[in-house]
Amino acid sequence: MILTVTLNPALDHTVQLDAFPAPGEVARTGDATVHPGGKGINVSKYLVHLDAETVATGLLGGAFGQFIADELDEEGIPHDFVEIGDRTRLNTTILTDGEEYKINHDGPTVDPSVVGDVVETIRGVDPDIVVVAGSCPPGIEPRHVDRIALAGAWDTAVDVDGATLRELDAEYALCKPNETELAAATGAETGTVEESRAAASRLRESGFERVVASLGEKGAVMATADSVLHAPALNVNIVDTVGAGDSLLAGVLSELVAGQSDAAALRAGVAVASRVVSVPGTDIPALGDIQSDVERVHVSAR
Repeated sequence: MILTVTLNPALDHTVQLDAFPAPGEVARTGDATVHPGGKGINVSKYLVHLDAETVATGLLGGAFGQFIADELDEEGIPHDFVEIGDRTRLNTTILTDGEEYKINHDGPTVDPSVVGDVVETIRGVDPDIVVVAGSCPPGIEPRHVDRIALAGAWDTAVDVDGATLRELDAEYALCKPNETELAAATGAETGTVEESRAAASRLRESGFERVVASLGEKGAVMATADSVLHAPALNVNIVDTVGAGDSLLAGVLSELVAGQSDAAALRAGVAVASRVVSVPGTDIPALGDIQSDVERVHVSAR
C-alpha cells in the first residue's frame, strides 16, 4: 500500500477572464473551478484510478481544508489528514488572452511538532511506501521530511524541489525531480537525454536508491544501482501537461509496490503520463486499459 503525504496542500482556484480589468474596474466571470491541490493528493488520485491501494495524509485546516476533505470523499480518495489550526492555502490561476498567471500562497505557518502527528498517522496505516510530495509550508524544513523517512520500516519516495533534494540526509527509495529540479539538485546540465542520464546517476549517489526524472516530451529516465534507463514519451496529442509528473510517479510506484522490475515501473509511468497529457486540466482519463499503452513504451538501458 502507498501512502502519500502532502504537507502544504491547496485549494486550487482557476478563473477564465476575457481580459484583465483596468485599475479600479471589476472583472466578472462565470467560468471558474475549485478543486483539491497538492502533489501527494494528486498521486493518490491517480493510484486510485490504477486500482492501487492508497491513503492520502498531510495537513489540512479551516474551511478550505474541510472543502478538500469533502471533495476527496466525493471522489473516493481514502484519506486521514492531520488537522491544523490555520487555514489551508488558496492558489489562484488566471487564464486570459491565451496566457496563464499563477498566484500561489506560501501556506500557513506550521508548528514542526505536527510532523509527529503525521508520523503517528502513517504508523497507523502501516504502508509499504510513503510518498512525501510538494512544497513545505513555513515552519517545516527538509529535516522534517527526513524525520518521516526515518520513522518506520516503510520505503520513502520524495517529489520535492531541487533545493530540498540537496538538503535531505536520510536514505530514500526514490526521488522524482523534473528536468529543472534535477539540474537544481545537481548543478548539472539536463538539456539532453544523455545529460539527464548523467545528472540522475549523480543524484542517485547522494542517498537515493532510484532517481526517476521526468523530461517532458523526451520521456523519463530512471537511475538505479545497475543502470540508467530511458523511456521516450509516447506519440500522443498533448492537450495539457498538468499532472504529468504526478501521474508518472503514480504509475512507477504502482508497479514497484506490486514487485515489478524497474523497467516495468518506468514503462508504466511513461504510459500513464502520456495518457494524462492527452486530456485537459485535472481530468483523469480512463486508465483501466493502460496495459495497452505500457506495451508500446520502449526502455533502453545504459
